[in-house]
Amino acid sequence: MAPGNGSSMTQFILLGLTDQPDLQLPLFFLFLVMYMVTVMGNLGLLILIGLTSHLHTPMYFFLFNLSFIDLCYSSVFTPKMLINFISKKFISYMGCMTQLYFLIFFVISEIYVLTSMAYDRYVAICKPLLYNVAMTPKVCSSLMLGSYFMAFAGAMVLTACMLRLTFCEANTINHFMCDIMPLLKLSCTSTYVNELVDSIIAGFNVTVPSITIFVSYVFILSNILQISSKEGRSKAFGTCSSHVIAVSLFFGSISFVYLKPSSAVSVDEGKISSVFYTNTVPLLNPLIYSLRNKDVKLALRKTLPRCFSPESMLLCSY
Repeated sequence: MAPGNGSSMTQFILLGLTDQPDLQLPLFFLFLVMYMVTVMGNLGLLILIGLTSHLHTPMYFFLFNLSFIDLCYSSVFTPKMLINFISKKFISYMGCMTQLYFLIFFVISEIYVLTSMAYDRYVAICKPLLYNVAMTPKVCSSLMLGSYFMAFAGAMVLTACMLRLTFCEANTINHFMCDIMPLLKLSCTSTYVNELVDSIIAGFNVTVPSITIFVSYVFILSNILQISSKEGRSKAFGTCSSHVIAVSLFFGSISFVYLKPSSAVSVDEGKISSVFYTNTVPLLNPLIYSLRNKDVKLALRKTLPRCFSPESMLLCSY
């Protein structure tokens, strides 16, 4: 992969979150702890769902993929971000474009996984008698394949558009990662086509899933309110609350970054929002789904004592 369209750029400089030397080391330890918790939380959910047979349902199939995506896309830029806090902040042209591709891929994947989870909750609450027919393993697998295909297509198009740009002398990216908006500001050629394509793809991949999720929850709420027993309503709300929180956090932060005009978002606002959806959301998702989910807490209570009891330490090590 060579610099596109006559560009002589071989590397970029990432300014990071701040240029204040006194904050570099504290931020390094802060984000290192956040990354470690993110990895342990999402990896723990992956292992727990994989080992617990009663969690082998459509809902936890999607949660398994959500944890996998969070684990992967937080790993796309965080190691480089941590290195840049304590050493030179260079990234090669190829490394920058690769980081951009995988960032877009995993962000779009998460959008559609969250949308699939909303559809799963809609069928479970509004069409419970048809749930086993509507959410077969084949349907769930198709939804996930569709999510990854949309992510692949979107990432390919947006990265290809970035590769066509020429980067001349300016090579300082005012960000902690290679994102679309900061890169567009560095180009010494017209970015009109890029901005148009970015708007179309971002608008489609945020607006359509948002409407789908909203409509799903309108039907879900309508059905919940028709449940006569207080206990039944509470249980139904409980199965949806974790997903609503996760959707609100993720969609809110990416909408602020990608749906507002670039001129309306300051550099610092863009960085803060990016930190939120790239670092904070993957950190919080395992906590949201474990602390607010009775099935996950039950599986934890059964699995942890079994694995850490003296009699079974040897068995659990295999």
